[in-house]
Amino acid sequence: MPKIVDHEKRRNQIAEAAWRVVLERGMEGATVRNIAKEAQISLGALRHYFSSQDELLVYTMKLVKEQATARINEIASQDLPPKELIQNILFEIVPITKDKMAEMEVWFSFIAYARHQEDVFDVHNDGIYFGMQKLIDYLAHSNLLRKGLNIELETERLYALIDGISLHAMLEPKRVNEDRIKDTIIYHLNSIFIDS
Repeated sequence: MPKIVDHEKRRNQIAEAAWRVVLERGMEGATVRNIAKEAQISLGALRHYFSSQDELLVYTMKLVKEQATARINEIASQDLPPKELIQNILFEIVPITKDKMAEMEVWFSFIAYARHQEDVFDVHNDGIYFGMQKLIDYLAHSNLLRKGLNIELETERLYALIDGISLHAMLEPKRVNEDRIKDTIIYHLNSIFIDS
């Protein structure tokens, strides 16, 4: 009886191997040969699933984004008080665990690689800004924001905070550790929430 191969599962396994290679060797080490070796498959088998290195890398980054989005959606579906809900969603985005730090390192590596190849991947649309916009809009519609705040600028400020603290956590993990990240986010949120 012929072996039945789950092609989507196999593509995900190859993408996860690419993710590990980028984490260990950077984008310059993410060659098709190195990825095939990490995935423990032949070059021919890899090319059966992905016709080019760019196709594989784009698939890998979409998989990272989908996994992060699924985790955020799971939190968003919980029945939590609004402030706690927003805080937990933001904690899910930033690199406060080893796995999320690795995910962030791979993401930033890919962004740096792809920013001059807009025909390959739209690095300007990672979804984070839109997510911050939704969070600020949710707080505004829930009447949880201080009066007189500029919603557009608060969105930009939250986006800058999340991106910036993530980058600093990656570059200076001893200084910008989990406690510092959480404290900074809570401090910021308390500065925009109405007094309760």
